Amino acid sequence: MLGLLIADNDTDARKELADLFIEAGYNVIVTNSAANALYGILKKTAQVVLIGSEFDEFKAGELIPLLKKCDRNLTIILVSDDPSLPVIRKLRKEGIFYHALKPVKPEDKEEIRQVVRCAFENLLSNRPAR
Repeated sequence: MLGLLIADNDTDARKELADLFIEAGYNVIVTNSAANALYGILKKTAQVVLIGSEFDEFKAGELIPLLKKCDRNLTIILVSDDPSLPVIRKLRKEGIFYHALKPVKPEDKEEIRQVVRCAFENLLSNRPAR
């Protein structure tokens, strides 16, 4: 089963996103620990990651390359307040799938919902036939 990992320091943001995706039927793992995030990726329990800009004493720019080294096919969606354009460019080069702003209003959640759905559809369409 495909898994969605939500990794963020913000407890409220983690809970809100987890509720949204559990309700949508996804297998959701939530953490505020870089070690737990790495473990989930190495064990292949998570194929899509929603990550905040700061996470367990790391900046996303430090953690994303490490996550991609653990699984180069990992789909990473950065969910953050508006970081600078140079940071976003650097993270895109590191292989993030998408950058979304943290949802503020209920209608803002639709963007993240669509991006996650697209990420899983992309993973499924790129899987080798058995």
